[in-house]
Amino acid sequence: ATMKYYEIILVDPSHTKIRNDARINWIVNPVHKHRECRGLTSAGRKGRGLRKSGHRANNIKGGSKRAAWLNRNNQRLKRYR
Repeated sequence: ATMKYYEIILVDPSHTKIRNDARINWIVNPVHKHRECRGLTSAGRKGRGLRKSGHRANNIKGGSKRAAWLNRNNQRLKRYR
């Protein structure tokens, strides 16, 4: 196995300098709470397989392989036919 080292930068969203800095204060918005838990960081998207595009991404459209499989294998019928 190989060792991998990552640089992690921690930001305090409640700090006044961060809140006033126009380049960083996007992270203060409530939309960005717990990005790491939802797989929205660069490493999280890589782990979910979302770095691919085109014909290679057929299995992961919709968020996961299971979602893609369900979309392909569900039969949708109109309510009034």
